[in-house]
Amino acid sequence: MGQKIFQIAVDGPSGTGKSTIAKNVAKKLGIEYIDTGAMYRAVGLKMHRLGIPMEETQPLLTMLADTDIDFSDEHIFLDGEDVSELIRTQEISKAASDCSAFASVRRKLVDLQQKMAKSKSVIMDGRDIGTVILPEAEVKIFLFASNTERAKRRYEELRAKGQTVRYEDVLADMTKRDENDRTRATAPAVAAKDAVLLDNSGFEPEQTLKKAIEIIDGKLKKQ
Repeated sequence: MGQKIFQIAVDGPSGTGKSTIAKNVAKKLGIEYIDTGAMYRAVGLKMHRLGIPMEETQPLLTMLADTDIDFSDEHIFLDGEDVSELIRTQEISKAASDCSAFASVRRKLVDLQQKMAKSKSVIMDGRDIGTVILPEAEVKIFLFASNTERAKRRYEELRAKGQTVRYEDVLADMTKRDENDRTRATAPAVAAKDAVLLDNSGFEPEQTLKKAIEIIDGKLKKQ
């Protein structure tokens, strides 16, 4: 393959371990990891901080024009500030899902993401990477797992970060977010026709990584 630039798309609902897999694949292959979900969370965080209504109006457009998002060493920077931890709350998770339905937000972030992918080999995870962001990606993986397992993973993640949450609330929030993502008018979250489906219910992260690497190796060898 030499120095050929390639793209890997990892899609799926929340709680499937997309970010963990994408980070580990990036380290193993020595390529750039771009956390697209974190970019929407950053926009949601900024809207929340500035008190901008969750609707597509001029204040949002003005904010987007003056918003910069960048990555460095797996940290995300919003207008120069490291917000890697601040974007991981349930409140900001909901804001990210809500604002991702706005065409103006998506246009801004899709443009940034596609520019990143043109200059170097990348792996991106999200909900529509293989269908919208990187439709020509050499490798597309769609991760999924049962709702209860995904909610359990998310609950344990939040508890480990010291947040007080109820499992029932996490499950309800996740179910609602899934429905929002599947049915939104702009780029609904569905698997690309040429994506490899990977059910990681009951898998440890190492097992999912092993399976993902097998899929990636198989696809890239055919290029």
